[in-house]
Amino acid sequence: MYRMHLAAALAATVGLGGWWMPSADLPTQEPVAPLAAQAAGPGSPAAAWLQGDPADSLYRAAREALNRRDYERAASLFATLPDRFPGSGYAADAYYWRAFALYRLGGEARLRDALTSLRTQEQRFPSAGTTGDAKALERRIQGELARAGDSEAAAEVTRAATAVAAPPTPPAPPSQPSPPEPPEPRSGAGCDEDNEDMKLAALNALIHMNAERAQPILRKVLARRDAGSACLRQKAVFLVAQGGGEGVEGILLETARSDPDRGVREQAVFWLSQVGGDEAVAALDSILRSSSDAGVQEKAIFALSQHDSPRARAALRSYAERPGLPSNLRERAIFWIGQSGGAENEAFLRSLFGRLKDEKLREKVIFSVSQIGGEENGRWLLGLARDRSQPMETRKHALFWAGQSGVPLADLAALYTTSDDRAMREQLVFVYSQREEPAAVGKLLEIARRDPDPEMRKKALFWLGQSEDPRAAKALQDIIEQP
Repeated sequence: MYRMHLAAALAATVGLGGWWMPSADLPTQEPVAPLAAQAAGPGSPAAAWLQGDPADSLYRAAREALNRRDYERAASLFATLPDRFPGSGYAADAYYWRAFALYRLGGEARLRDALTSLRTQEQRFPSAGTTGDAKALERRIQGELARAGDSEAAAEVTRAATAVAAPPTPPAPPSQPSPPEPPEPRSGAGCDEDNEDMKLAALNALIHMNAERAQPILRKVLARRDAGSACLRQKAVFLVAQGGGEGVEGILLETARSDPDRGVREQAVFWLSQVGGDEAVAALDSILRSSSDAGVQEKAIFALSQHDSPRARAALRSYAERPGLPSNLRERAIFWIGQSGGAENEAFLRSLFGRLKDEKLREKVIFSVSQIGGEENGRWLLGLARDRSQPMETRKHALFWAGQSGVPLADLAALYTTSDDRAMREQLVFVYSQREEPAAVGKLLEIARRDPDPEMRKKALFWLGQSEDPRAAKALQDIIEQP
């Protein structure tokens, strides 16, 4: 894997400017000359395009010498051009072609002279048509100097390779809420453990003998309001829930509403999730509507998600769409609606998205829909990714989760062809890298070889460097070994 990492870095560093030579069956990416004049190839200047320019005949002679591979004469003529005609339209690119001829001649002195020519071009003509090729040529020259023992050039090559090798930053998936754990009964300071354990042991034994006889005693315990009995009341809530029987929902609901201790209230709400029946759902719905305690509301949301009933699902949907409620709690409701699944919940989430203004809530809807999966939800996610009226981050999140939810790779590949937005294409490259199908590697190879945007080729190369597919290793090796 390290070798492939390095291969991707080197290929991106020195092989993806105008110097990258594609395979014979692929179209050559030619540098664009000023005024739209086209170069004959990576090693050939554009044909003369400025008739009447004072340096036109000198440029033609220099170009002819370079095409004949008479690099000594070409370097001399291209050096003369900007000196004699500094205002010529050919002057900017002459610096590059002089450096190119010197690079072909080789030798430490000529390579250093070539670097000087490239840097002069950068200073005097930062917008020259050959600027992109000049960067690639500079890296190659530094590589040659580094191999000859130049420590400064070696440091520069290493710095550039390291920068290119840094992985593109993947999008951060939205965080998922975890199911709340049952609240731990209070212990420690303020709790008389030995005394309470004896009482609870007696109550537990009574419940197992006769739950109906135990309930009135547990009610009396839960009716206490002194701070010293809070530990005992928490444990009594657990015993009530475990004992079951008629009236349990009412006991837990009353405790959740009126006990002065938050820990006791949260215990009561949590254990309502373990008590079946419509009465428990009604109790939880009532708590969710009336309580102002965020901790209790969170437990109620989770408790409702554990009840597989139409009323429980309707209660969650009602909470999720109510404006003005705490966003973090609405996020949890949306998450648990997605976890419950079902056609009704799916349709609700998709319709809710368009009614939401809060970006975090919209993000949670996208995530929840992706977790449900299915063909219809996949189409909806891709539709969001294509929708230019949506914020870019929303489109990127939709695209990422579409890829994670199993949307066919063919649909994702087609999206790259139709997208004219670089940010979306970058996201697509990352999405392909996360898929395990051979076709995903194939798409990355296609981008690395054919995409006209060098930055997109670099990103595709990086992710190919993470792949164990032998085709990826072969492609990287081919690029490195190109002359």
